[in-house]
Amino acid sequence: MSKLLTRASSINRALDQIGDKWCLLILQEVFWGINSFNEMLAATGVSKGVLADRLRWLQAVDCLHKKADGDGGKRMRYHLTRKSIELYDCALMAVAWERQFFRTEELDQVILRHRKCGRPFQPRLRCRACGDEVRVQDVSYKPGPGATRDERDKKVRRRSSLSVQDVPSGRSLYKNLINIVGDRWTANVIALSFHGLTRFDQFHQELPVATNILSDRLRFLVEEGVFRQVAYRQRPLRHEYQLTQKGQALYPWFLALLQWGDKWCSQDKRGKPMRLIHDACGKSLVGQVECSACGGVLKAHEVEFGLGADSPGRTSPAAASA
Repeated sequence: MSKLLTRASSINRALDQIGDKWCLLILQEVFWGINSFNEMLAATGVSKGVLADRLRWLQAVDCLHKKADGDGGKRMRYHLTRKSIELYDCALMAVAWERQFFRTEELDQVILRHRKCGRPFQPRLRCRACGDEVRVQDVSYKPGPGATRDERDKKVRRRSSLSVQDVPSGRSLYKNLINIVGDRWTANVIALSFHGLTRFDQFHQELPVATNILSDRLRFLVEEGVFRQVAYRQRPLRHEYQLTQKGQALYPWFLALLQWGDKWCSQDKRGKPMRLIHDACGKSLVGQVECSACGGVLKAHEVEFGLGADSPGRTSPAAASA
């Protein structure tokens, strides 16, 4: 058996379902309305076998459903489910992070418009209780009613060699983020760092991962500017891995993923594994993604997007699946 018990985590549960680089890219394309097999094949650059495998998997975890197109044809199309529509907060926070740290022609052309106020906006994550911006240093954690142990499988998909330059789609608006979090171990290490873990042995104690794989992922995160190495011992030389500004800015995406995992990825009726406290107001933290123009809470069917200032806005395809 290749199973072991680890601390229950809604982020781990969510990553086990959709935290694969190809799964994230496929869902991103479907959010844009690219939903036939051949269209996704062209957009992602993935092989037919891998695409078919990930589409089967996303259907198995109820993130996609397949049906014939509406013109009586035989072409099958893949549509978002209620479950995957609620990943829209993650998608918006991914765009916000990508815009903060990368400049690309595709990203610069995208205009997001909030239908309720009619204005362009930038998505931002706020505390529902007090309305303040949510920052990683202002959040503390307590065990929740579902703070148990999860059975985990040691055998996971190997990290894809895909680089951000290999994705041909001009709609891949947060492929740099996917390149970082689209691997279970890399994403797990970042998530643990939000809890204050900084040292190799601390990460290894929490994760069922071989030491050479953990070393590889930590080196990758330093190269990507998510962590910086700081020596805490000279003989022998030992480093801590501390979050950079770029790494801290990933927190809204992870919080949105955690909240999605709390709702959709638990079979434990006892409740959430973890309770988050917003130290700024002392209340239980519920993050909500808001419009920067009017402060309204953003819903998938209320967001229009276009490529370029002269492009007509259209409603997110998520709305049609709702």
